[in-house]
Amino acid sequence: MMNKLTQFFKKPFAYAAVFGTLLTSANGYVLLKTFMIPTVEGYVTESQENSYYEDVASEAPQDAETTGTSYSDENIQISISTVRYNDTDVYIADVKVSSAAYLKTALANDTFGRNVTQKTSGIASAHNAILAINGDYYGANSQGYVIKNGVIYRDTARRNTEYDDLVIYKDGSFGIINESEVTAQALLDSGVMNLFAFGPTLVKNGSVSISQNEEVGRAMANNPRTAIGIIDDLHYILVVSDGRTNASQGLSLYELAQVMQQYGCKTAYNLDGGGSSTMYFNGQVINNPTTNGNRISERSVSDIVYIGY
Repeated sequence: MMNKLTQFFKKPFAYAAVFGTLLTSANGYVLLKTFMIPTVEGYVTESQENSYYEDVASEAPQDAETTGTSYSDENIQISISTVRYNDTDVYIADVKVSSAAYLKTALANDTFGRNVTQKTSGIASAHNAILAINGDYYGANSQGYVIKNGVIYRDTARRNTEYDDLVIYKDGSFGIINESEVTAQALLDSGVMNLFAFGPTLVKNGSVSISQNEEVGRAMANNPRTAIGIIDDLHYILVVSDGRTNASQGLSLYELAQVMQQYGCKTAYNLDGGGSSTMYFNGQVINNPTTNGNRISERSVSDIVYIGY
């Protein structure tokens, strides 16, 4: 057996063949680790979360009023409308809360890590969310700040600083920051409770802040989209648009920015879109999420934004 191996490696092509096989295997593993293999980096428990929620109600009032498009109690008011824009169904959730602590985030399977995913509806249901949309899909990246519910999970700045991050402070106000200019700890110390690293910023100071041709990477011009915006103190809109189907063409980033501006947003930010774009309300998905247009189905994601107790 050893003689056969010795003779094999004496052949000129042998080293190249073995090296090529090892290289292919290594590349395959890197791709799997990047996009498929779950890598748990931490676990969040209630004891780890800071005291953000101590002064707010922990259970929904028994006398909440609910319809197919609205929810109302003493702390949370939600009204959902569906509008037609550019041959696309756009779902607009108008939200008012008595405290920013009712605007929360949640991780897939309550676990922080790369490629740890769960459907938006599954995460929302597990957290008794009244309303939820997909978040920034932090788990698709190995870098970039991750701050959720007042906990720093990752403090390594993302390499691509072309887009800024959206931060939400403890008082519910929005801010736009660049990771190259501030540390994650400094953000937490300044009162940042949640951070979203996707982008771009759609509306800033009430004005559309992107060009008509701007796009996320090499994405198609018309897509399903997800965005969050602030209208006034503790007054938000969460928006999801369908796309990639015969019934709904999808929106460009500029069109999405126009929608957010028309609804009065002072600041609005683009979250993960495409097949991730999902809106959940009162126990069910109310839009038509799709990755390729051939099948209406939720994509599993790493995190959500939700309204609830």
